Amino acid sequence: MRNTGALRAAVLCSTAFLSIGLFSVPASADPVADVVQSPVDQLPRELADAVVRDLKISPQEYLDRAARAQELSTYASDFRASRPSDFAGAWIGPDGNAVVAVTSDAAAQAVAKDGYDTAKAPVSADGLEKSLSDLNAWIGSLPREVASQVNGTSIDILDNQIVIDVVNSPIGNALNLPTLLANLKVILSPGAPKPVDPSPMGGDTYVTTTSDIKSTSPTDISVCSFGFNATDGSGNPVNLSAGHCNPNADTGAGGAPVYLPNPANVNDSTQIGSFDRSSLGSASGLDWSVIDLNDKGVASGLDRPTVRGANGSTVTITGTASPVVGAPVCKSGQSSSFTCGIVAADRVETQLYMEDGSSRAVRGFASTACTLAGDSGGAIVTGTLALGITSGSNSGGAPDCTEANLALAQYGGTASLGIPIDQVASETGTTVRTSPVT
Repeated sequence: MRNTGALRAAVLCSTAFLSIGLFSVPASADPVADVVQSPVDQLPRELADAVVRDLKISPQEYLDRAARAQELSTYASDFRASRPSDFAGAWIGPDGNAVVAVTSDAAAQAVAKDGYDTAKAPVSADGLEKSLSDLNAWIGSLPREVASQVNGTSIDILDNQIVIDVVNSPIGNALNLPTLLANLKVILSPGAPKPVDPSPMGGDTYVTTTSDIKSTSPTDISVCSFGFNATDGSGNPVNLSAGHCNPNADTGAGGAPVYLPNPANVNDSTQIGSFDRSSLGSASGLDWSVIDLNDKGVASGLDRPTVRGANGSTVTITGTASPVVGAPVCKSGQSSSFTCGIVAADRVETQLYMEDGSSRAVRGFASTACTLAGDSGGAIVTGTLALGITSGSNSGGAPDCTEANLALAQYGGTASLGIPIDQVASETGTTVRTSPVT
């Protein structure tokens, strides 16, 4: 079967966690109380094991840092709105503390008074975003054979600079542009077998075709992962996945059927819905699709706020979140199950080239969680909060994450592109299903 999860995105991660000097000020406050996370004893063992394995922190610290990141996101948004020329970025440091970068000593004193670590930077976040926009406009004006040598661009708030990933080729080298790649590594090890909940959920496999699967050649059947279960503006059940998983991704038109695969005979798979619409590199740069669920899809369990992990384990989604640099994340996908990492950049842009020769910019956030072919569309969480949808990675062609880490170690390790779920929900008019903590 053709695997639409093989979309390759050039996502960039920063090596600069130790290169920024922090002022000696108090650490950030405890995680904010109104960020609702499941208790640590309700996390699946497989997720807890992945956190310890990949992040080298305890499951409780994983939840605490995820909550702290959302507290920081709110503070940073308010600070930036009131002092745009002073704000230069915010992130969670490797010690778990919240850091706010500023351009003036007066701003640093104000941030420190509010209980956050600070870092001094020469350029504001607004200035960096203007530079990134100008750079991407310049890249878009280049001839295709030249522009195709730029894999992607991003903002590195840790080093307060723009990052460009350029192909190591004669044309790429002729551009003479700086390149920064990740050096963070995630290792996956298999867990012990356990009973599997047969109901489909976020992270599980679906297959799709342009027409009825019964008469479709297996080579024309595409594989992706369910994202987050949601409702549309009328309260109808939907699933949010990646836009490039839609067989009609070039136009975004709906109608393509979506099936739960029958492993014994894929042509006898059960249709549980169809793509309503999708977007791939539109004006917003998002990569999303909305899958309308039929009665069989609802009856199968796709109306629950759940995400699949390794060996059938389940995470219940308790809310939504925004990407914050340094925040811990775990992703669920049908190829590699739970893998964890951190948010390495909260804004990344890469160019996708379509069959007609045109290009589209896709924007999202970068994480260091390993992602394989077929994981596209799957759910990314921070704590038990919905964070984003998997769009692509630099390891899509690897057979497993262990081999991906070995092959990519010299280039900085695995890196993945996620599409922020809050932006997807806003653009699609959908609401992610969540469950109150009990």
